[in-house]
Amino acid sequence: MITVFSRELFVTEIAQTKTGFSYTQEELQQMTADVLALARSLGASAAETEVSLGMGQNVSVRMGETETIEYNRDKGVSVSVYFGQQKGHASTSDLSPQAIQDTVKAACSIARYTAKDEFCGLADKDLMAKEIPFLDLYHHWPISVEEAIEMAKECESYALGVDERITNTEGASVSTYEGMFVYANSNGFSGGYASSRHGLSCSVIAEDGPEGMQRDYWYTSARAASDLESAKHVGQMAGNRTIKRIGSKKIKTAKVPVIFESTLASGLISHLISAVSGGSLYRKSSFLLDSLGKQVMSPNVTIEELPHIRKGLASSPFDNEGVATRSRTLVQDGILQGYVLSSYSARKLGMVTTGNAGGNHNLIVKPGDMNLEALLKYMGTGLVVTELLGHGVNMVTGDYSRGAAGYWVENGVILHPVEEITIAGNLREMFMQILAVGNDVLIQGSKQVGSILVESMTVAGE
Repeated sequence: MITVFSRELFVTEIAQTKTGFSYTQEELQQMTADVLALARSLGASAAETEVSLGMGQNVSVRMGETETIEYNRDKGVSVSVYFGQQKGHASTSDLSPQAIQDTVKAACSIARYTAKDEFCGLADKDLMAKEIPFLDLYHHWPISVEEAIEMAKECESYALGVDERITNTEGASVSTYEGMFVYANSNGFSGGYASSRHGLSCSVIAEDGPEGMQRDYWYTSARAASDLESAKHVGQMAGNRTIKRIGSKKIKTAKVPVIFESTLASGLISHLISAVSGGSLYRKSSFLLDSLGKQVMSPNVTIEELPHIRKGLASSPFDNEGVATRSRTLVQDGILQGYVLSSYSARKLGMVTTGNAGGNHNLIVKPGDMNLEALLKYMGTGLVVTELLGHGVNMVTGDYSRGAAGYWVENGVILHPVEEITIAGNLREMFMQILAVGNDVLIQGSKQVGSILVESMTVAGE
């Protein structure tokens, strides 16, 4: 099978990979071809390999002074070989021909001593991506260190200027990352592309009385620098969110409705994905075993996976095994329509891969009609959570207990900020009790979701 690249992708990649990568995509493809040929000559019945490059820059400032300037350049080759049902894996950060040869030989040596695993092997040849759509994932940002420092200082300055009670900061940072890879396997697949991710963040501290302090932050992330929120917006958001935390207090223990602000709501979706992922399912370490086709969330929830969104932060034309990614509905009106599987986990479960080796691709939770203000009115009295602490989630039972901070709401109006509390419940029940999903969607990662209103949770305070 020959993978077909669109002309638009080919021309764009050639133009873009001249901006700073030490190898071209054609050179990476030749490396993968050499690896596969060597593995074959050493007796491997099948093999797969990935060659990758990465480079980035991160600048941080604090109180108007430059704190750190970091550069990183990474490169590597990973090789997996199969001798029947025996697998060996090795990797190196040295791209010299000798180092690559040694790595392939090491993988072959390891394979000969491993136990047979009937479920290992390459993904089905028929599932490989045959045409690679252009997803516009690479945008070079030619920002100098001096320009990045000035942008970070500007961002921090806007945050400090929000209120005189903001007297300290944890700093502001500007980051850029660009990478390129090629994955190939002995089923005839070879494909790769360049990608980028840039960001700007700020965190500040405000005085809260004689001895207290409050902090909060804001950030923006995008494939292209032109899509980032402005330094002014990020700084003012960080400052305003921090000031709103002043005067935080505990509340009495109660069972009340809880709104997970959009910045945190994606975490609930992450727990769902963990519970329906192949590894958790075949290990029987999930509270959602045998849930396919069943009601796992409220009828108010519909989740789509859309891997081909242009500039999407989790877009990809194929997964880590070369399997073509496809749009699908993961949850329809609360009913689970599919699992999240790689080839290995799919075989363990007697199913077919869903193209999710390496993770999910742009999960979009269908928004409702209400913004956060409308959700507050709909909730009436309860808690808005804006910060979570700790990792008190048991994926086997679904039990959920985490430290939290946020705002107490009565009659649809925020009364005061809240801190030093714990929220607790069970994810199975929480998912079923989602009363509404807001339309205040943030695009900051692989999951896009508005604020989520859960009907009832235990809030432990005084």
